[in-house]
Amino acid sequence: MGSTSCTRTVATTPVATGISISSTAPAVPVLKRVEHNPMLRLTLYVPAGAESINFQSIKARLNSTALQDVEKLDVYFTGTEPLFHTSNLVKSIRPTSEEFEVPLDIPAKPGKQYLWFSATLKESASLDNKVELRATQLTDAAGKVYQVAEDGSAYAKRIGIALRKAGDDGVDTYRIPGIATTDKGTLIAVYDIRYDNSRDLPGNIDVGMSRSTDGGQTWEPMKIIMDMGVPHENNGIGDPAVLFDPATGKIWVAALWSKGNRSIAGSGPGLSPDETGQFVLVSSDDDGKTWSEPYSITEQIKNPDWRIYFNGPGNGIVMQNGTLVFPSQYWDENGVPHSSIIYSQDKGKTWNSGIGAKANTTESQVVETTPGTLMLNMRDNRGRFRSVATTVDLGQTWVEHHTSYSALPDPVCMGSFIKAGVSTKSGPQEVLFFSNPATPSGRYNITLKASTDLGETWPSGNELLIDERGTYGYSALTRIDENTLGLLYEGVKELYFVRVPVQEVIK
Repeated sequence: MGSTSCTRTVATTPVATGISISSTAPAVPVLKRVEHNPMLRLTLYVPAGAESINFQSIKARLNSTALQDVEKLDVYFTGTEPLFHTSNLVKSIRPTSEEFEVPLDIPAKPGKQYLWFSATLKESASLDNKVELRATQLTDAAGKVYQVAEDGSAYAKRIGIALRKAGDDGVDTYRIPGIATTDKGTLIAVYDIRYDNSRDLPGNIDVGMSRSTDGGQTWEPMKIIMDMGVPHENNGIGDPAVLFDPATGKIWVAALWSKGNRSIAGSGPGLSPDETGQFVLVSSDDDGKTWSEPYSITEQIKNPDWRIYFNGPGNGIVMQNGTLVFPSQYWDENGVPHSSIIYSQDKGKTWNSGIGAKANTTESQVVETTPGTLMLNMRDNRGRFRSVATTVDLGQTWVEHHTSYSALPDPVCMGSFIKAGVSTKSGPQEVLFFSNPATPSGRYNITLKASTDLGETWPSGNELLIDERGTYGYSALTRIDENTLGLLYEGVKELYFVRVPVQEVIK
């Protein structure tokens, strides 16, 4: 018989492929006075069929200025949860060199799991610096190195400050920002102090003011500048707007006073505080150090048939001829809201009102595009977009602009709108800047935009995403100097401030 041979089959364990580690950086600022600032997320992917991998260390690096600004970095393992939370702290470190290694003990099972880096800043951190954190590689228990793939997101993050945090001075919520810059370079920020909860008027609400003399790097303690007295819970004042008059050096702040239930829902025809909400002013003649007593101008500007009349929160302006202008809003005798303006041609001694620019619009902001022409940028209750109108006769007549309800997406929210002389790559220029949650629905993606042709177009290239997170959505802009803008905006129950170089907006 002939010989036969056979081949023995040896069983082998399939080798899993496709293990990957990637990083992404959320579009958020890193804030002073905030303990947890999520900066970097790593996605650990182990395919089905593979064994768990125990990661023992991660290498990362910071930019040089971050070493002087970062107090500590925290690493969290959130398991299969992709969103940031602080329930599983892996390690806290205080980096002393640009490149560093963090020890880990992370068992990564098949599927996706997540690591997060969070930063805490020093009180001395400069708002003009950025923090750039990148993870480069992970090493497992066997010594194998896994490189981290980056996704092209914005790893360099601006530094900001939580100007008012929920709980500061025992206050539940800070909302409704306004901000202006005086001729001395002082920043004056105003806002609602909502003592008991986050709800709108009526309620226990006063108007607060914070003052900075170094461009927003540091802020003086809060002052209460509008308080209508006791009982506080039925005598609130809020929704402030601020303007600075360079001719007189006076700062003006406007707000709505609700004596009892005299905010939007409970206000009615008439002029007295017992009938209708009041359009109230205060002023400062000493760069915001002291303030006048509040007084109402409702009898000067309100049609007695209207339900309510008050300012649009945020900012007012001074026209080139010296006219003071606050954006305003009124609900007519049928309860339909209209955006408008009030104005003073005698340095605030007396005030007059325009008519409504467009029905079913409310919180608005105004700029003077060319001498004598005002552009009103309005919150439109129809949703999806901002509405825009212009006037050449102080609001006695209005013309809807061609960009109205088409150019600027908006989720029915307040937005900020200013004109500023700034330095651009093409030289000094008058530019319109706009900020809001730049979405047709949902208050997230706080975005800054620029128009270099006085609002005729809003090029997509002149946009800068500031904060992608869901927020209360209101914001207020000011020009700090020819190279820098200041943005004060709402988080959730809190107010954040960042300095933004003009060159980051106008590419």
